Amino acid sequence: MSIENRDPFTGEVRLHENIGKAEIETALAAADRAFTAWSALPLADRGACLRNVAAVLRVRRDAIAALMTGDMGKLRREALTEIEKSAAGCEYYADNAGRYLADQAISTDAARSYVSYQPIGCVLAIMPWNFPLWQVFRFLAPSLMAGNVAVLKHATNVPRCADAIADVLTAAGVPAGVFTVLHIDSEQTAEVIGDPRIKAVTLTGSERAGRSVAATAGKHLKKCVLELGGSDPFVVLDDADLDQAVPMAVASRFGNAGQTCIAAKRFIVVDAVANEFVRRFVEASAKLVPGDPSSDDTDLAPMARADLRDELHKQVQASIAQGAMPLLGCKPGEGDTLYPASILDFVVPGMPAYDEELFGPVASIIRARDEADALRIANDTAFGLGASVWTRDAARGEAAVRLITAGACFVNSIVRSDVRLPFGGTKTSGYGRELAEHGIHEFMNIKTVYVA
Repeated sequence: MSIENRDPFTGEVRLHENIGKAEIETALAAADRAFTAWSALPLADRGACLRNVAAVLRVRRDAIAALMTGDMGKLRREALTEIEKSAAGCEYYADNAGRYLADQAISTDAARSYVSYQPIGCVLAIMPWNFPLWQVFRFLAPSLMAGNVAVLKHATNVPRCADAIADVLTAAGVPAGVFTVLHIDSEQTAEVIGDPRIKAVTLTGSERAGRSVAATAGKHLKKCVLELGGSDPFVVLDDADLDQAVPMAVASRFGNAGQTCIAAKRFIVVDAVANEFVRRFVEASAKLVPGDPSSDDTDLAPMARADLRDELHKQVQASIAQGAMPLLGCKPGEGDTLYPASILDFVVPGMPAYDEELFGPVASIIRARDEADALRIANDTAFGLGASVWTRDAARGEAAVRLITAGACFVNSIVRSDVRLPFGGTKTSGYGRELAEHGIHEFMNIKTVYVA
């Protein structure tokens, strides 16, 4: 079956082929065989492979960045940053997996008792298009260092990125079968989840996709980790340093064309500083230049697909119809995928801009009476991925984020993933964790050993 892949900026159409049942069987059989040898390999040897992967990524950075720009429209400079982050993630786990996987002694009435960590086998990763390298490597690096093997079902609009990752691992000397790309559709994916050789599933994607994958995995008693959508609050308190907060608000909302789960989406601003924050935010956002993502002069990339832009604009129009005030943008740009930096003010419950995730370059301004009201609004959402609070008083900010229900809370910094810290959400933003020690343990048999 041919799948169409369209360059978001140029409109160039490329076709790629999904694989069939026989090819899926061959791939899963190879992964199953590879697990035995890979899991038995000394940790130092697996680490050497991951360091080689990092080196190859850096050598091929320009070529891979061009693929990312062509497949999903990412700014070239953002693509290069993502490639470096992926390389550094490989090195981090090569350096730290040993201490994360060491036996943990537990004092009991036994002569000796401890917890050991064992790999479980082949992990299926279902990954999205918005960070086509980093989303893969943040699961892949810890999984491979743990001794697991992996198969990847990537988003259909980034097939070349998926193949580039496989080529990097092959060039780095990772044995055949340890990592395999499956170009398959949703129906085939459900069948793969049910295959007994697949031991667990990780998905980053929409809430709808998460519910479907979780239901299928549950039917087959497979563990899954879900990183789903977010509508992160960016809470500006009355003592916030606006010289710091405004540039970070622009960066968090409009990076990657706003197509980021952990982007700030709801700007909850206390009344005392709301007018000044909004004035500065609009002024700074208006300077962003949309256009060709391969050009270093472009600040705002196109959206990845025309249907995504159309859906975003419907949400904007519906919010305006219900009383939201458009302060900037809020109308499609030229071509099928350009959408300008956009800001809606006086957003209230019942509007899509309040209740739903806006996965694109649109910011929602929600005005709060005071700190208590701002924190109430921050929690007034089905999502729970990230949150940030902005205040000159760090202790006040830390106290505030303790009251926000989210997987990652930042004070005077934008929400971002860091390989040293666990990453994931709560509520409808999913469950399970990636990165750090917590991430490497997700797909392991945490085994009790008791010696009397």
